[in-house]
Amino acid sequence: MLHLSDSLLRIFSPADNELNKLPPIYFYIPSGKIPSENLPQNAHSYWQWQCAENSISPMQSGGCFWTLQTYLYLNDYGFPCKLVETMPDEGIVLSHRDFLDNSIKPGPRLLLVCLRADVDRHPYAQLHVVQNPYQAIPSRFMTLWESHFIPHWPQPAIIPRNPKRGNTFENVTFLGNETNLVPEFRDRSWYNHLKSLGLKFQKKLNHDEWHDYSDVDVILAIRSFGRENDWRGKPASKLYNAWHAGVPTILGHESAFRSEQKSKLDYLEATSLNEVISSLKRLQDNQELRHAMIENGWLRAKETQPDHMVQKWQYFLTRVAAPAYKKWCSMPRWEQQFFFDARRSFIEFRPAYYYLKTKLSNLSNKN
Repeated sequence: MLHLSDSLLRIFSPADNELNKLPPIYFYIPSGKIPSENLPQNAHSYWQWQCAENSISPMQSGGCFWTLQTYLYLNDYGFPCKLVETMPDEGIVLSHRDFLDNSIKPGPRLLLVCLRADVDRHPYAQLHVVQNPYQAIPSRFMTLWESHFIPHWPQPAIIPRNPKRGNTFENVTFLGNETNLVPEFRDRSWYNHLKSLGLKFQKKLNHDEWHDYSDVDVILAIRSFGRENDWRGKPASKLYNAWHAGVPTILGHESAFRSEQKSKLDYLEATSLNEVISSLKRLQDNQELRHAMIENGWLRAKETQPDHMVQKWQYFLTRVAAPAYKKWCSMPRWEQQFFFDARRSFIEFRPAYYYLKTKLSNLSNKN
């Protein structure tokens, strides 16, 4: 398990001879999943390409964010890697979980790195990259799935809040899929609350709007109220994006946000509608707080700038994936097969395990 620390990144820069010793590194998007013609040639043109490519489904866009965008950034920085649409027989292969069929099983000279996102692990990938640090904490049985946390890429091509808005505090904004909007923000009483404060609620639901913060005064990102669900599969993307855009945020109780919090200026947390209203009043009445949160956000945004993120990926590939590949290739075939058998056995046993765990928990609660 690995959480790439800032101190390691500051001293890490792979030498040319180290890069030359790496095994082949591939980013895999299966043929037919996305249009292979007119692919973006660099990370700078990625977002424009994705917005223009209407044939990409929401599921595929998530895969592109992780797979294609990571490849483009590493390639831009001169890191040796290749984008492929057929699975190689040898080397290190990275791909989003949505692009990896459950039947894919690495051969004796192939290391599969699953970019997991917020879905289940791949049954046979030797390594996983996760977007929430809590996904990398092993439980009693999850040590079979070695996972490493790397932050999700921030929203590309962000248009920051327009500085001409000055001290205007009016537009309360939600950016994302409407399914992630809590019911309370659909109710008429919510709009009445905002009207009484002189505020407006705007929803940017189309993905080609998600980069535009020019008219945003505060971001509201709450999937659910309360503290029962900490959303351990979700990334802190909305927080990263707000830092890059120069906008304060009111966020829900989510593990990814809390893991990033170093200061009370990072964001405001709300676990109820009343806390949301209270936070809005606080920001509305306190310009100094808003300015302090924005300035703090600019500083925190440096942690997910492209050069820093590329270093995280370089470190993972050279210091984690490459040694794991060497170890895998040195294993006798029976040991590799034992690895797969252990994974399969757990998958088959897991439903019964969780059933018994739930039953025992219910009995314990009754007593």
